[in-house]
Amino acid sequence: MNAPHLPNDELGEPRIETLAIHAGADVDPQTRASSPNLTMSATFLPRELTGFSALDEDASAGYIYARSGNPTVTQLEERLAALEGAEAARCFASGIAATHAVIMGRLSAGDHVIFPETTYSGTAEFIRNSLPRFGIRTSFVDATDPTMVAKAITPETRMLWLETPCNPTLQLCDIRALSALAHGRGIRDVVVDSTFASPVATRPIDLGADFVVHSLTKYIGGHGDAMGGAVLGRRAEIEALNMEAAVHFGGVLSPFNAWLIQRGVETLPIRMRAHQEGALAVAQFLEAHPAVSRVYYPGLPSHPQHDLARQQMANFSGMLTFQTQEDGAAIAARMVENLRYVHFAVSLGHTRSLIYWIGTDDILASTYQHQAGAEARFRALLGPGIFRLSVGLEAADDVCADLARCL
Repeated sequence: MNAPHLPNDELGEPRIETLAIHAGADVDPQTRASSPNLTMSATFLPRELTGFSALDEDASAGYIYARSGNPTVTQLEERLAALEGAEAARCFASGIAATHAVIMGRLSAGDHVIFPETTYSGTAEFIRNSLPRFGIRTSFVDATDPTMVAKAITPETRMLWLETPCNPTLQLCDIRALSALAHGRGIRDVVVDSTFASPVATRPIDLGADFVVHSLTKYIGGHGDAMGGAVLGRRAEIEALNMEAAVHFGGVLSPFNAWLIQRGVETLPIRMRAHQEGALAVAQFLEAHPAVSRVYYPGLPSHPQHDLARQQMANFSGMLTFQTQEDGAAIAARMVENLRYVHFAVSLGHTRSLIYWIGTDDILASTYQHQAGAEARFRALLGPGIFRLSVGLEAADDVCADLARCL
């Protein structure tokens, strides 16, 4: 977790396409390999005598044991930190492991944390079902409305958790406004899950956030073949998280997955441009289709928060959702049988287009368990359910034709 490294010369500040390839990628002094090496070793010979406990390890001793750090994982962490404009990053075995790390590593019994009413289902289920057992109090608010967030703040509030764009509703949170509000009211940590956006679209730390969380399995890895997660922020706080969440909780990223994800990072800016181009074309096609009743895509003027998207997103990403005139479950059944290019499968941000049906009754019962007001807002937004579509890198015309066969 050293500082993001680039050659020190007079070339000026590198652009994101250059950072994605060169940040953290020191040439191996022994092999002189151009591409990053893969170091799989779980244990290392220290440069000097150090204590047996991880608590006694000294950075001057170098790598000791892979739970504390590994050269391949470090390269990925440095690259991610450079892309996000963060001081440091720590990688974990999955996105939910990264979420667990920052929440459990920063909060204690008696603390209070505010979450949006709707978040990624894994996060929602963790915070609703697990956090209360540890004495951490939670509130769920409409985070698109700063006044609702302000009303939920208490003297014990230590963290504001944001997710933007939100999974699966594609609602947005105003990171700059909510970070200023939170810090002005004494909240220590503003955390943004920016998985749907990627660093190409949004850099939350530049907008006032303290931590950024990513599922590296999605856009950053990009190929659907490696799971991972990351937390990014200030160096001292990330190093403290490393000891607690990585060394003691143990959810570390494997070096092989880090190596695969690094390969994905190198094409992230190019892929995100292609994802946005394809998603906009598919969103426009669906918005004009008679079988579709509504489309949510931040890049469409019809999105309720399109103006905010233009302010804080340099790229509108490849994620969209839509509702249909016909019963969605019936269409989903046809998709399972008939889709050829678009895969009917969970996850997102991969080269292949992925679609899934999310029934409102099912997800309210299993995941969100909203109170009356929040449930009414959720039903007004999603109706009986939505299709979540991650537009891949196929030709947009082919994706549209494939979907049209099932609508």
